[in-house]
Amino acid sequence: MTLIVRNMRRHLRGWLGDETGSVVVEFAIMLPVFLIFLLSSVEMGMMTFRQTMMERGLDMAVRDLRLGLGGAPTHASVKTSVCKYAGFLPDCANSLRLEMQPMNLRSYSTLPATSDCVDKSEEIKPVRTFIAGGANQLMILRACIKIAPIFPAVGLGDQIAKDNNGDFSLYTISAFVNEPS
Repeated sequence: MTLIVRNMRRHLRGWLGDETGSVVVEFAIMLPVFLIFLLSSVEMGMMTFRQTMMERGLDMAVRDLRLGLGGAPTHASVKTSVCKYAGFLPDCANSLRLEMQPMNLRSYSTLPATSDCVDKSEEIKPVRTFIAGGANQLMILRACIKIAPIFPAVGLGDQIAKDNNGDFSLYTISAFVNEPS
């Protein structure tokens, strides 16, 4: 009986002292953490890229409005300009929503706190506010677009606030003064 116990102890000591395969444990624990960081940084990079492109598109469209190029602005024409200048916004024509209204500098009031975005899971709503304004009038233009995350179930894509369709909102605001006619 003691021989069996002695042999078991010897094999157990040899097994406990063996370090082959110990890296697999660290790898199995750390790989998901690094993947979440990697995928979240890719997601954040694409969000930043799309936000920057949307701001660029809006600024270039506002430049056209400020200079009076293209006649009287309509929601459709400004949306087409923003999408054309922005370039890399997925499904821009159907996902972008604009609000434009004049602001009185003497009695300033802010835009509504919630931006008007297209929720693809709901019925189509009419444009909230789109007023062209007059000459020498301060105008505020807000653009909002709904975009699906690249990795919706991992890291940042899982934690960001989304609508019923799984899309998140990006918005930007620009101000300009209409040039006199």
